[in-house]
Order: sequence, then C-alpha cells, then structure tokens
Amino acid sequence: MEIHNDSVSLAAYESMAEYYLNDVDNKSYNAYYERPATLSLLPDIAGQRVVDAGCAAGWYTQWLLARDAAVTALDFSPRMIEMTRKRVGDRAEIIQADLNRPLDFIGDQSQDIIISSLTLHYLKDWTVVMNEFHRILVKEGMLIFSVHHPFMDFAVFKKENYFLTELLADEWETPTGRVKVNFYRRPLSAIISSVLGAGFIIDQLQEPMPTEKFKEEQPNEYERLRKKPHFLFLRARKP
Repeated sequence: MEIHNDSVSLAAYESMAEYYLNDVDNKSYNAYYERPATLSLLPDIAGQRVVDAGCAAGWYTQWLLARDAAVTALDFSPRMIEMTRKRVGDRAEIIQADLNRPLDFIGDQSQDIIISSLTLHYLKDWTVVMNEFHRILVKEGMLIFSVHHPFMDFAVFKKENYFLTELLADEWETPTGRVKVNFYRRPLSAIISSVLGAGFIIDQLQEPMPTEKFKEEQPNEYERLRKKPHFLFLRARKP
C-alpha cells in the first residue's frame, strides 16, 4: 500500500508515539473531556464492525475490542501502528493508511461504525475521506468524530478571517522536549458541508462541558472550558 508521507505532522507523530502510549491516555483533556463525549455518542458496539480512523497509540481500539467489536485500526504513522500493535496484539486488523487516499483495502458497505478521534483536522481536504467513510459504511451506519473546535483555534491563534481553511502550527510539551504539530483550522460551515456533501445526515452535534473529574484534575482549565469550547463532536449516519 502506498503511504502519502507528506501528510501533515507525520514526523511529529512518529517522534511522539511512545509519549502517546505512556502519557497522553491519562491527560485530562483526553481522559475527562474528549473521550467521555465521544463515547457518549456510541451505540452498543458488541458484534459491530468498527473502523478506528486515526487510532494513534490504540486507546479506542483497545476499548472497542474489550466490548466485543471487530476493529480495523488505521493510522498514517508507522510508529503509532507499532504502539497499537504493542497494545492489542493481533486482536484487531491494524493498517498503516493515509486518510487523504482512498481506503480501497476496505470493501463497500462492510463497516457498521467509524470513530475518528481528534484526527480529521490534520487533513486539508475532507472530500476523499468523507466519501470513503460513506462508501464503506452499511446503510444506517454511523460516523462519530471529534475535531478542534473552530472557535477555539480562531481565538487562540488570533486569525484575521474566520472563513478560511488554513494551516496552523502548535507546539506540544513532551518528556523529550517541544514538538511542532501542524493542523488545519476550518470554519464550522466547512465541517458541516463536508459531512453533508458526502451524503451523511448529522443527528448530533455536541459542545460538551468538561466532566467533574476534569474539574478535580484541572480546576482552572475546567472554568475556562465551561465558557470557551475546545473540541467539537459530531455523529452522522448514512441513510
């Protein structure tokens, strides 16, 4: 399979794979903000065929397997694929793949659910990925994803034009130093249009409050998140 190695932030994620496996899972923004919201959108997944699109170090893959889903885990980073295999062994089908390209190794209407956690903002154009998600899902199949909230990125980076889709760069603190991570900010209208344009129907859009556990861990950040959203969560289905 050809891997499109100029994808945004490949080098950054290669360098952070161990950090993801050992540290990110327990960070408040992941454990007590992003994951509770994403998981609240999932139906009963026992026996369901689920694609974890952008699996990183495999937290969702492991969670899905523990609830008897049949999981196909995808990531464009070879090191993240390695971390996912380290975590779950051969219990999932784990494939290095670029979501910018067709997922031609997955059959038409062969999957029940796609979950994509904090991944799609690394793609400039969502046309291919949304069309492919729609193709591989069965009728009434679900797409559940989280991304950076467009308001958050617009405010934090103090941009001039909200309606542009533009490349931004952030720096993350890791145990081995600061790592530059590139991603794309886009307006809410572009997010919604990409999903609807592929033929999906959106049935839930969430801007959730942080959990009480988040408040215990980071009270100052808790108060900020109650006023300014950080992530956006959508659930869509294939009619």
